[in-house]
Amino acid sequence: MTTTIIHVVFFQFKPELAAEERREVCKTPPWSDLSTTMAPPALYRMIATYHGADATLVQLCDQMLELKNRCMHPATAKPYIKSSVGGLDMSIEGMQDGLTHAFVVEFQSQEDRDYYVQEDPAHKAFVESMLQRLAKARILDFSPGVF
Repeated sequence: MTTTIIHVVFFQFKPELAAEERREVCKTPPWSDLSTTMAPPALYRMIATYHGADATLVQLCDQMLELKNRCMHPATAKPYIKSSVGGLDMSIEGMQDGLTHAFVVEFQSQEDRDYYVQEDPAHKAFVESMLQRLAKARILDFSPGVF
């Protein structure tokens, strides 16, 4: 059975990052999108914090979203991520636990998600570059309507 998988990534950037840079992240790049299968929500939830002089917070978030174009399916050599969106936390509930940015990555199947997490070289390189910059990350995968 093939079912859509939604991959949600939560970041908390380190406190050294300027507040102005954090606000810049909420600007959605023109190449990000929402899948036609997902109704645009009023808000997405996610969080982040950054440390390192070699890249800005905006560049790091751009790199996360650019994985949609950089991750290639091993059989087709074409991009396999259905959609990728992200933004600055805007929750008023106070339950963020320090997280500041959220990203939602949509896959067509569990197999695509598994390849992304376990094998995709572009994703692996991105993860390696982010590990030293994040104070915290949370990841949840779900299939809409499956409880």
